[in-house]
Amino acid sequence: MRSGVTTIRIGVLGAGAIGRYVGGLLIASGADVGAGVMFYGRAPQLDKVPAIRAPLLLHYAGNDDGVNATAPPFEAALKAAGKTYTAYTYQGVQHAFHNDTGAARYNADAAKLAWTRTIEFFGRTLH
Repeated sequence: MRSGVTTIRIGVLGAGAIGRYVGGLLIASGADVGAGVMFYGRAPQLDKVPAIRAPLLLHYAGNDDGVNATAPPFEAALKAAGKTYTAYTYQGVQHAFHNDTGAARYNADAAKLAWTRTIEFFGRTLH
């Protein structure tokens, strides 16, 4: 640890099924996590959303009906609980658009933009 540093702020990131676990981790950890990023992850348990303490960044694929069906109730629960979050939907892309090992779904432009937003988000929230 660097001299003078007494706290380490941790950010968590997950995509797909692991994206959903990010929400669960933020619920379980309370203030122990500094920020969370969910790439096309289904919403966690909505009744547990008030326990989230960390700001969230949510990335959704425009062509992902299953995950996107969970987004409006999740965002409504976040708003009702006064949580800090930002959500982006990348139109015309599929679930897993950020996975460069899956050529059928990978979208370089959306992936680059989402990653840039993620790094900027962690830069703002984990200092």
